[in-house]
Amino acid sequence: MNLENSQLLRFTTAGSVDDGKSTLIGRLLYDSKSIFEDQLDAVEKTSIRKGHAGVDLALFTDGLRDEREQGITIDVAYRYFTTPKRKFIIADTPGHIQYTRNMVTGASTANAAIILIDARNGVIEQTKRHSFIASLLQISHIVVCVNKMDLVEYKEDVFNEIVAEYENISSKMLIKDVHYIPISALDGDNVVNRSKNMDWYAGAPLLHTLETMHISSDINKVDARFPVQTVLRPQREGFIDYRGYAGRVASGIFRPNDEVLVLPSGFASRIKSIDTEDGSLDEAFAPMSVSITLEDDIDVSRGDMIVRAKNRPECSQDIEVMLCWLNDSPAKPRAKYSIMHTSNEQKAIIKEVIYKVDVNTFDRDTADKELNMNDICRAKIRTTKPLMIDSYRDNRITGSIILIDDSTNETVAAGMIITQ
Repeated sequence: MNLENSQLLRFTTAGSVDDGKSTLIGRLLYDSKSIFEDQLDAVEKTSIRKGHAGVDLALFTDGLRDEREQGITIDVAYRYFTTPKRKFIIADTPGHIQYTRNMVTGASTANAAIILIDARNGVIEQTKRHSFIASLLQISHIVVCVNKMDLVEYKEDVFNEIVAEYENISSKMLIKDVHYIPISALDGDNVVNRSKNMDWYAGAPLLHTLETMHISSDINKVDARFPVQTVLRPQREGFIDYRGYAGRVASGIFRPNDEVLVLPSGFASRIKSIDTEDGSLDEAFAPMSVSITLEDDIDVSRGDMIVRAKNRPECSQDIEVMLCWLNDSPAKPRAKYSIMHTSNEQKAIIKEVIYKVDVNTFDRDTADKELNMNDICRAKIRTTKPLMIDSYRDNRITGSIILIDDSTNETVAAGMIITQ
């Protein structure tokens, strides 16, 4: 099997309310035969009870009772499916502006984003907002699905106008790879199968685009980063002197005999072995979970990071981030929060809000410093001890943080680190 095809692809969907996100995912699952019989039976019964002539495809993802009653998506609905060519995880995220935080959550681990545009309405403010968030989260691949083409008589010029309009806004953002597909989620045009109604479209349908999307190059293979999660000391026969450092490779490649540093202490050593439950490896790369042993007996604990001797992250207590506020309660000035960065937990304060971003217009507001739910800002954070950081642009794992309110134990903010 081709390595690219055997990889897991995570993608998120975004669009305005009633653009057909849930229907599109339902169509994708239904036509690719990825729905269990009991799920299909339950949805068929609900569709009949609601008076629909056929199966209401949106019900496959609108899982919450409130969503089914209102006909909208208000939470992140995750779905999993597999085709002969690839495995997928879908995060169906809300369209309402008040659920910006849900889109940030759903998109934070995505390789790709499907942005739906209603062919009748074209690019609207929410399209710009979703695209801005996708750009902010460094999602490498964007698939713009122009939906409801059946309602504009499958006209090519309508599609071309929307493509030109979207290219104009995407040129102002950090969006690298954009695909455009004219679809009708309700009728299945260009979702899994090619549309007979749009012979003028020469591209692939959505599923084929997702199955063949090249994501190997999305992983940072240059900067070797291994955040230590725990120390393994089995103390049993055959492993009496074993001391391994377990965790998940965040980026880069590690091999036995590599010269490495342990941060923040700066102690140098060489990799003795890279071990898994199934035996030792000749190399480890992201996102593999392994145990690394070192030639020297040095002090390493949870929160430390093993890196290449000649390729170090920045160690700093003063960090600039793009911060999305996720909590109902506003940020407290100079309040102390717990900050989670990879496996490292420290205390931190928000020193300064530099500016807030209007996600609809991309304007920066330097006057308003108050952070409320769904606000996105550039801020300065001070931590009690140095963190080993990279720019989020270069490394999504070592470049991201979350803030936790110690009094409620709630995650209040997610941040993308900016380095000079």
